[in-house]
Amino acid sequence: MSRDRDFTSVGRALAAPARSAFLNLLMDGTSRPAGELARAAGVSASTASEHLAALVDAGLVTCEARGRRRYYALAGPRVATALEALGALADPVPVSGYRRSREARTLAAARLCYDHLAGRLGVALTDAWTHRGWLTDRESLTLADAGATGLRALGVDVDGALRARRPTTRACPDWTERRTHLAGALGAAVGTRFLAAGWVVRHPSGRGLNTTDSGRELLRETWGIALTDRSPAA
Repeated sequence: MSRDRDFTSVGRALAAPARSAFLNLLMDGTSRPAGELARAAGVSASTASEHLAALVDAGLVTCEARGRRRYYALAGPRVATALEALGALADPVPVSGYRRSREARTLAAARLCYDHLAGRLGVALTDAWTHRGWLTDRESLTLADAGATGLRALGVDVDGALRARRPTTRACPDWTERRTHLAGALGAAVGTRFLAAGWVVRHPSGRGLNTTDSGRELLRETWGIALTDRSPAA
């Protein structure tokens, strides 16, 4: 079998601004009804249905019927990783208005990339854990024994991540920071723990995260991380 890949079907599926809007909303791993996606993209219900069908046919999105409503989600972490990597090549959506500007800053500071931490928060944690020797290689982000011990002490389900069928660790390209953050089963376990502990909370507007006072204290006192607000990377 040829090792070459035919990108045309995926390219066709992505070739509409409304579809980009849908995928951006679904990048936090949530499942959303078609009506919500249509309103966010500023298109009619019938138009949204056509666009969502194209994304489902391309294998980028899944659809689940719940009573009379249909809910859509990304088709797994591999799709999220591919889209996050494409974000480094894609042009940013123009930001207009104070609300959209704040949303953009929130995404750049901290967000979920499907199920793991991304943005400056995700990259800063990955840097700190690599510097401490918890992750042994900046390219593969292999988990070291010291990292397993340290993360268990934080309440991260390291053993569950080690047993998972997906890779334990993986370097995921961060489209705002132009660097990599921790993904894989361990990255998902870290994201779950940060949310459960209240160190980060979901932003009402979508996939952005707000770091709480307890989260900032943890970052500062444990790893010397002080996140500052600034405009998102171009």
